[in-house]
Amino acid sequence: MITREDLEKREYEILSPYAAKVAESRGRKVPEEKCAIRTDYQRDRDRIIHSKSFRRLMHKTQVFLAPEGDHFRTRLTHTIEVSQIARTIARSLGLNEDLTEAISLGHDLGHTPFGHNGEKVLNDLYKGGFRHNVQSLRVVDVLESNGVRRGMNLTEEVRDGILNHTGKTLPLTLEGQIVKISDRVAYINHDIDDALRSGVITESDLPKACIEVLGKTHRGRINTLVTDLIENSFEKDRISMSRTCMTHMELLRDFMFENVYHNRKVKKDEELEKINHILKSLYQYYIENPDQLPEDLRQMVPEFGLEEMVKDHIAGMTDRYAVNLYTELFVPKGWK
Repeated sequence: MITREDLEKREYEILSPYAAKVAESRGRKVPEEKCAIRTDYQRDRDRIIHSKSFRRLMHKTQVFLAPEGDHFRTRLTHTIEVSQIARTIARSLGLNEDLTEAISLGHDLGHTPFGHNGEKVLNDLYKGGFRHNVQSLRVVDVLESNGVRRGMNLTEEVRDGILNHTGKTLPLTLEGQIVKISDRVAYINHDIDDALRSGVITESDLPKACIEVLGKTHRGRINTLVTDLIENSFEKDRISMSRTCMTHMELLRDFMFENVYHNRKVKKDEELEKINHILKSLYQYYIENPDQLPEDLRQMVPEFGLEEMVKDHIAGMTDRYAVNLYTELFVPKGWK
C-alpha cells in the first residue's frame, strides 16, 4: 500500500527543487491529524470538489448571460479547463501537481451570479467592496463550514494561491503562479471559442498578428502558450512566458474586451440593467428581512454583521436561483 508518507518522500525524489513540498507546508490555521493515505494538498483538493460552492459553479455565468446552448462555458467548465492547463504545466516543470490542482479548482469559488457584471453590482452595494478572489478565500475560510470545523481549513499554500490568482500580488509558490497565468490562458481562448460559436465574432475578425504567432485554432493557441511557458520557466524560480507570446496574448485579451466582453450583443444594456435591478432588490430585501437569511448565515450575523452576511448570500447564488428567487419575492402570482 502506498501511504501518505510514501507520497511525501516521493516528492523529494521526483519533483524539482523549486516545487512546493507538502511535507514543508506552512500548514493549516487549525492543526489536524494527518490522513493515512492522502497528502494535505490532496485533501484540500477533495474538500473543494465536495463543497456546495464548487457544485454551484455549474450554474454561474462565465461570459454569456444564461446561455441557451449546452456547449457554452460556465464558471465550472472554466475552472476545469484552468485545472487541466495548470496541471499539464506543473507536471512538465516537475512542480507539485496536487497543489496546482487544488488552487485551480478553488480559485473561482467566490464568483457572483451573472459573472463580472454581478461582481460589479456587489462592489457598488457592499460598503467593504467586492472582489471575487477575496470572496473565494472567504468561502474556503468561513462559509463552507460543517459541524466539525469552520470553513475548509485549507493549507496556507492553497489559500494564498486562491487569493492571489488575480491582481498584482504574486503567489508564494510557483504552483500558484502557474494557476494565475493558466486562468488567463484558459479564459481568453475558450471565450474566443464561445464567441465564434455564438456568431458575435468571426475568425476573420481575430487580430492577424496574434493568430500568426499563437495559432489559428483553439487547441493550437493553447498548445503554443503552454509550450512557451514551460520552455521559459524550466529550472527557474518564476513562471513566465516569452515576451513575444505574452505580448500577443495580451493583444488578444484586449481584442476580447473590446469586441466580446463589452459587446452589446453579448450583454445588452437592458439585460445588464435587469441584473442590476435583481441583485439590488435581493440585497435590500435581506437587509430589511434578516430573518429570511439561511440559518447558517443568520448565526454568523453577530460576528460579521448583517451586510457582510447578505453580501455572502447574494454572492453564493447561481444565476437561475437569483432569477427564481426574485420572481418569487417580487413578481405577483396569478390567483387560482
